[in-house]
Amino acid sequence: MTSTWPSLTFAEGKDTLHAVHMWTQVVGKIRLALTPLVNHWWNSTLRVTPRGLSTSLIRSGDDGFQIDFDFVAHELVIVTSRDGRSARPLRPMSVADFYRGTLDDLAQLGVPDPGIVPVPVEVAPAVPFLEDVEVRPYDREYMRRVHTALLRAHFVFERFRADFLGKASPVQFFWGGFDLAAARFSGRRGPAYAGGSAPNVPIHVMHEAYSHELIAAGFWFGNEDAPQPEFFSYAMPPPAGVADAAIRPAQAKWVAARGEFILPYEELLRATDPDGDLLAFLQSTYDAAADLGGWDRTLLEERPTCDCDPVPAARRRVSKRR
Repeated sequence: MTSTWPSLTFAEGKDTLHAVHMWTQVVGKIRLALTPLVNHWWNSTLRVTPRGLSTSLIRSGDDGFQIDFDFVAHELVIVTSRDGRSARPLRPMSVADFYRGTLDDLAQLGVPDPGIVPVPVEVAPAVPFLEDVEVRPYDREYMRRVHTALLRAHFVFERFRADFLGKASPVQFFWGGFDLAAARFSGRRGPAYAGGSAPNVPIHVMHEAYSHELIAAGFWFGNEDAPQPEFFSYAMPPPAGVADAAIRPAQAKWVAARGEFILPYEELLRATDPDGDLLAFLQSTYDAAADLGGWDRTLLEERPTCDCDPVPAARRRVSKRR
C-alpha cells in the first residue's frame, strides 16, 4: 500500500531543516515579544495552516499583523490590518539575511522593531542571528513534504484532542524545539521542576512549562543525536511504572534516556492504516500515564455522541427573527 504520508529522512533534509528552524525562531520570537504571556508559553507558538505555519494575529499599537510561512508558494508573507502586504521568497540564504529582511519588511509595513533577543534557543551552539552568515540550502520539495506531514499529524492530533474535557493545549508548533505538540492536564499542580533544561533556555521557562501535571505528545523531524522523524509521548512528572506499560502499535517503544515513548515516523509509512496507528499510539500512551498517575478520567474525558444539528435550536430561532 502506498502511504499518504510523505517520505522524510533527516539526512536528506537536515540542512534545510536547520535553516527553517532558525527562521521560525526569528518569527516566533517576534510573536513572543508582542503578545501577552499565556500559561505554558502558548502565546509564543506557531499554528499549522493549509499552506504552512502562521503566527496568527499579533497586535501592533491599534493595528494588527500576521506572519506566515507559505510552503506552497515558498514565501514569507506579512499582512497587516491596514491592507499592507509583503512577500519575501524562501530560498537559499543565511539566517542573518532572513533576520534583516524580516525586520525590514515589518518596518516598511509600519510595524515598529519588536526588540527581540536575536539569539536562538534550544540549540547548541546558539549562534546569534546576525552572526549566522553561512548561506544554507532551501529544498522546496522537502519542505513541501514537511508541510504535508505536519498537516497529517495535525489532523490526527486534533481528532485525539476531541475526547478530552479538561484543560488541554491547542495543537501547536513550538519553534524552539521545532516540533508539533499538544498536551493534556490533570488539573493538579505539578511538583517543582527538577529536570534538566534544553540548551540555552533559562530554567524559569521550564518551571512555567511544567507548572502543572501533564501528558504531552508531539512530532518532530530529528536531529544529529536522533536522526529520524519521530512521534513522542511523555508525562510530567512521570508516574512510577510507566516505562513498563503496554502501548500500541507494536513498533512503539520506551526510550529510557529521554524518558518518553517514541513511534518512528518510518513505521507509519509501512502501516496499512497510518492514521489509526498514530491514534493508537497517542491513546495508549495517554491511557498508561493517566491510569498510573491517578488522573480522574471520569471527570476529564467524554466523547460527544450527539448526531444532532451542531447549531442549537435557540440560535436557529434567533437567526430567523433577524
